[in-house]
Amino acid sequence: MAKKDVIFEIFKICNKKNDFTFDNDLVKDISKKCNFGNPFDVTKIDNKNKLPDILLKNDYAIIHLGNGKHKFIKGIEKVFHNFEPVQKEIEWTYKKSLLNEYNTSESNILSVANNQRILHHFLFGKDREFDDIEISHRPKTYFPHRTKTTLEYRFGNDLNLILKNIQIEIDLTIEFEGIIGVFEAKNGTPDSFSIYQIYHPFLYYHNIKQKPDMNRKIKEIICTYVVKNIEEETTKLRLWAYTFDNPNDITSIKFIKSTCYVLKN
Repeated sequence: MAKKDVIFEIFKICNKKNDFTFDNDLVKDISKKCNFGNPFDVTKIDNKNKLPDILLKNDYAIIHLGNGKHKFIKGIEKVFHNFEPVQKEIEWTYKKSLLNEYNTSESNILSVANNQRILHHFLFGKDREFDDIEISHRPKTYFPHRTKTTLEYRFGNDLNLILKNIQIEIDLTIEFEGIIGVFEAKNGTPDSFSIYQIYHPFLYYHNIKQKPDMNRKIKEIICTYVVKNIEEETTKLRLWAYTFDNPNDITSIKFIKSTCYVLKN
């Protein structure tokens, strides 16, 4: 059975009890009954269309409460964000490298975008110009990593969440003159994404910014979602930039800009 079937069964149980909080033990139990082999993946949903119909019809999504607990919460739009229409398209001439299409991982998507200076152009408005700048003053790239941290934030007017010692994944980070760019990447043509994917890295760096020695050094934190797909043998990278009006509220996501880079070799 599919992930949707497991979520459907869990939702039925919660709805019957009129208690929409559940834990990993229930997830494991229902996964076993549904012959779903990876219970740890059940609550990881990166696109609202992956929700079962019963949640879509009743406007429910899943959020993580920490300590192995989760909750069905009313308001899909608070958990997932629809991609805005792309504002402009740029033809990006480049020389295709040996490993560009070697795999379809998120890391590879960001490696291509970084190697071709697309990330630099999108964030800072320039790419080749950095070649004329002293190395110590060029943008710095920090590769994918996982880290454990404690995050406390609001979920609109509904909840105050404290996630203690949770593990977050940051696909890529670029820093330049006090601007922190954090990146999330996906293949295909998704129409939405789970906000926490970019919010948790955003809040992680925002918390660092509150330290006395970093407050003036970090000027801005920009979250960028990169989507790669191939149309008629042409690779397209679509980038959307976001921030948060209230750094301590995950529902305060704010769109900044978007661009589609059409790779031409």
